[in-house]
Amino acid sequence: MAQVCQHVLMAEERLEGGYLDGAVRVGDTVRRPAGPWTPAVHALLAYLADQSFTGASRPLGFDEQGREVLTFLKGETIGHRKPRPAWVYADDTLVQVARWMRDYHQIAADFVPPPGAVWREGGTWSPGLIIAHNDATTHNAAWHQGKLTGFFDWDFAGPATPEWDLALAAFAWVPLHVRYVVAAEGFTDFVARPRRLDRFLGTYGWGRRYPRRGRRGRRAVRATAPPGRARRHRRGPRRPGELLPAVARSASRMPA
Repeated sequence: MAQVCQHVLMAEERLEGGYLDGAVRVGDTVRRPAGPWTPAVHALLAYLADQSFTGASRPLGFDEQGREVLTFLKGETIGHRKPRPAWVYADDTLVQVARWMRDYHQIAADFVPPPGAVWREGGTWSPGLIIAHNDATTHNAAWHQGKLTGFFDWDFAGPATPEWDLALAAFAWVPLHVRYVVAAEGFTDFVARPRRLDRFLGTYGWGRRYPRRGRRGRRAVRATAPPGRARRHRRGPRRPGELLPAVARSASRMPA
């Protein structure tokens, strides 16, 4: 049965960032619209909390309005600002994001979703997959006193390979979007993109075949996207194992 959180009437502060509108801060909690996928996401977040993973919010149930209730992840977010704050494309940030991804993937490798789990973009978990964040982008990061606090907005979490999740993060943080898009966001060091991608993947340990598979998932990693994401990336790599190599080749061919 879903836990219902009662709270003393407090002011609600609208929050920027994330994918969905309607997120508000109430004291040390965040209230957000819930969906059919929310119980499965809460199971994942509760598992992370049980494993002492601090880079994500803890689920606290639902409030009397039916909104999900999460602990507030302390830190600055970028919202809709352009250009981005300086910390977004700092080299140290790139390293911290790669470490977060590595740590999260290693813990998530042992998470088994509850029976009948529903994910926003569909898909069914099986050994060899993890429940990926699927949206660990600059919009969903919290930054406090020079440190990445973690990532919020887990609505797109769902079954995928670690490689897929890592490639999406690299696209956002290296960044690998077309020049006019990232230039508007404040990134203009285009010649550095191959180096930044190498550093991101090296810090994560991708060349060393991280993350080591968990007790329940020691199968070879296959670059399989969640069904919804696959539909939106039909022109991308299709065969198992192609995704990150394709990203690396793309970055190596980028003009100075």
